Amino acid sequence: MTDDTRIAIIVNPTLPLGLLANTAGAISIGLGARVPALAARRLTDSQGRTIDISSSLPVPILQAQAETIRSLMLKAMEQIQNRAVVPFPAFARSLHDYRDYEAAFPDRDLAEEEIDGLGLAGPSKWIKSLTGSLKLLR
Repeated sequence: MTDDTRIAIIVNPTLPLGLLANTAGAISIGLGARVPALAARRLTDSQGRTIDISSSLPVPILQAQAETIRSLMLKAMEQIQNRAVVPFPAFARSLHDYRDYEAAFPDRDLAEEEIDGLGLAGPSKWIKSLTGSLKLLR
């Protein structure tokens, strides 16, 4: 990633608050793992207390219906080089062990799945082209 990197997280605003928070949190972890430069830093205060930073960039949480999120995901996946695309398919909620999700995933078609949320990181122009018409989650 470069100095022109931007982040966006898009969630379905119809999700109950707890699921919405879980979706945004899980996507954030995925983005951080895919692009460690977003947060792999530490800062020390004047008293010597060191913390791990949360993010080196703003993280807007945008809203869109599941159908729109799926469409954005599919469009984003067309240009995946030097970009991060982290979807949260709704079926993942019914699986409480990651190994079950990993085993079920190859039998799924993301183009047919309901997508509760999507995280994107990449060039600013690319992010804006995908999310420019979306509203902030309120």
